[in-house]
Amino acid sequence: MLSNLLVQLVNGLADASALFLVAAGLSLIFGVTRIVNFAHGSFYMIGIYVAYSITSRFGATSAGFWLSVFAAALVVAVLGALVEMIVLRRIYRAPELFHLLATFALVLIFRDAALWLWGPEDLFGPRAPHLAGAVDLLGHPLPTYDIALIVIGPLVLLALWYGLTRTRWGTLVRAATQDREMLGALGINQAWLFTGVFFVGVFLAGLGGALQVPRMSANLSLDLETIGNAFVVVVVGGMGSIPGAFVAALLIAEIKALCIGIGHVSIGGIDLSLSKFTLVADFVVMAIVLVVRPWGLFGRATAAVRGMAAAEAPIRPAGRRLRVLAVATLVVLAVAPLGAGVFPYMPVLLVEILIAVLFAASLHFIMGPGGMHSFGHAAYFGLGAYGAALFLKVLNLPMEAALLLGPLLAVGGALVFGWFCVRLSGVYLAMLTLAFAQIVWSVVFQWDDVTGGSNGILGLWPSNWLSSPVAYYYLTLVCAAIGVWLLRRMLFSPLGYAMRASRDSVLRAEAIGIDVKRVQWVAFVIASLFCGLAGSLYAFSKGTISPEVISISRSVDGLVMVLLGGLQTLTGPIVGAAVFTWLQDTVARQTDYWQALLGVTILLLVIAFPQGIVGFIRDRFGDDDESTRNGAATTKTPGAAMKEGL
Repeated sequence: MLSNLLVQLVNGLADASALFLVAAGLSLIFGVTRIVNFAHGSFYMIGIYVAYSITSRFGATSAGFWLSVFAAALVVAVLGALVEMIVLRRIYRAPELFHLLATFALVLIFRDAALWLWGPEDLFGPRAPHLAGAVDLLGHPLPTYDIALIVIGPLVLLALWYGLTRTRWGTLVRAATQDREMLGALGINQAWLFTGVFFVGVFLAGLGGALQVPRMSANLSLDLETIGNAFVVVVVGGMGSIPGAFVAALLIAEIKALCIGIGHVSIGGIDLSLSKFTLVADFVVMAIVLVVRPWGLFGRATAAVRGMAAAEAPIRPAGRRLRVLAVATLVVLAVAPLGAGVFPYMPVLLVEILIAVLFAASLHFIMGPGGMHSFGHAAYFGLGAYGAALFLKVLNLPMEAALLLGPLLAVGGALVFGWFCVRLSGVYLAMLTLAFAQIVWSVVFQWDDVTGGSNGILGLWPSNWLSSPVAYYYLTLVCAAIGVWLLRRMLFSPLGYAMRASRDSVLRAEAIGIDVKRVQWVAFVIASLFCGLAGSLYAFSKGTISPEVISISRSVDGLVMVLLGGLQTLTGPIVGAAVFTWLQDTVARQTDYWQALLGVTILLLVIAFPQGIVGFIRDRFGDDDESTRNGAATTKTPGAAMKEGL
């Protein structure tokens, strides 16, 4: 038992080295460019695919194998530099969250590009010559290649340390991390510096992927899986800290290895499988670290402290034009099922759009006016869906009661998670929400007796009077319309004014007596209620649910909807959700490579409309009756806005 545990811990060192390479590149890019690069996992995935192709042809000798690995990383680095120059350089001045939207579009493009080039099957590369065997360690075989990886990780750390502390390039990188504006004032070409940093960061991701060819197969799911793990390591270590990334990678990899080595434990007669805990161990570690030390192990305290941001333009109740447009839209939606005879699929698609609208509106409620960025909003969507299913299946309640009570499970989750989340801000807040979402996903995925595990829960059909697609469409329309209207009304209540005051300046809001954390906690719970309602509607519209409803991709879809429509407009999430869902459905039926086409569409929209679709329309054609553009109204302080609301 002890020998097996020690062997697992040594294996964990190899995993830590691979994880460090990816996380170090991500940390380096974020430290200088301030881009949360969601496509970093895609570069890792491409590194494995390119290494597979090169090593399969030239990797028969030791020199050929290692040169092939280096060449694969170099190819990926060149691709990363081109992406930075052609795409990212155009949107550096856009809001930071739009960088996330653009890099998510790249994820879709790269995934379908890999599908087109290498196909959907898992591809297994050759083993490293002269390192294909194993050595005996305490009676257990330890792959020789793993020993090589254990050595490579510290060597890369040493090379990065030397490059960042002993070279002029490193001095410029550290200066850019501290004060980019001052660096530009000194005459340094920031554009080429950013490209160089992106090249090195992507090279590390590609190298991390290429080194995994003898250990794992190249497959299309590695992008999102890897970026989640890399984000965890970077945040736990401290954003921008290379040594922090190394220590965090060691910590997380060794905890996973420890769980595998121990296997099972018995507590109070209850047998617990620690091996299953590895699915979520990294996110649990991140949640604990962020709760205890919000800025990470090696990060700076100022990075996680809420400060005073630039005040946003105030929003105001809808004017006559917008009210007329809203009524006209509801009339069109009310008569839309009349076309079901010509387009039988229309009611089903409209149900999906309305559910997406409610989901996006609830996320916008805390992101826009609340200023709280969430990467894990799907947790409350999934809790609402599973809540409705459990009320229906376990408690045998009528469908109508299950639909209304399902969101209470989402509220319960938000009460617990939100209490911790509102104590952070920025990327750290976003990553903590992601950690809680992954914890919920893990519980749902493994609790077979209650949630059905990976199979989910089946047979969630509406009552007889709602059995037709048109009848269920009208129910969804009523719920979505009321939900969006209530969320909008709350933004013009004292709570809404307090949320916006807290977003713009915590210090000023607290100075006039606002309990900022309590206000944000309440907003968090309210958003989860309506998100849970969207989940309940989704469960009965599909007739079945699975852990996919809490996946990272669904949370990212919500972010895309909000940002695509426009974060600082109230109509934005409605338009963004409708456009994104319609595009996703329409493009998917046109080609097998629909994700790439959708990604290109999103990327073009981001470059053309960095302020979102609705924001562009407002700025181009005039006030949209939601916010002021210039004048005295835009100079109101948060305190004045709060007094006006009260």
